[in-house]
Amino acid sequence: MSPTAWGVASLTALGAGLVAGVLAWRAPRRLGGVVLGLVAAAGGIAAVAPEIGLPDPWLRALLVTVAAGCAVSGGGPLTTLVFDSVDRREPGDRLRDAGQVLRGGAWIGGLERLAVFATLVAGWPEGLAVVLAVKGLGRYPELRAAEEGARTGAAERFIIGTLVSVLWAAACAGVVVLVLGTA
Repeated sequence: MSPTAWGVASLTALGAGLVAGVLAWRAPRRLGGVVLGLVAAAGGIAAVAPEIGLPDPWLRALLVTVAAGCAVSGGGPLTTLVFDSVDRREPGDRLRDAGQVLRGGAWIGGLERLAVFATLVAGWPEGLAVVLAVKGLGRYPELRAAEEGARTGAAERFIIGTLVSVLWAAACAGVVVLVLGTA
């Protein structure tokens, strides 16, 4: 296969991941794993291809756009899957109740993933510190009030959600870096 064909194959897997990510918002338990698998497949193709690239600027722009869409849309369902797993293992409703304290998490998480993706694809990893500082400082009053009000699971839920979000966005950015060779 040509380097462009490998690049298009990776782009196609990402495109399917984007579609699955959008659909997974309605059924995260059924499609969250599919999103993860498709983005992993895109990364796998990019990692094992003997040569890979997208010389056409339109295809390069499409790759970045689709990968950004995957970062934003797929992270929410994956975070939901992780929280489901944590909630099943954690006794009581401590972490589940903490989700009520951290309102707006889906919007904040989506914007966080977009910002993380953008900083990594732009080659500015220091931007991660800015993104995480803004999020942490913005949530601090809510987390502090929740801890004082005996809802001790809010901080844990914040940390888990943030880590899942950041790792997912970094994985999507990693596919772009592998395909475009911008490391």
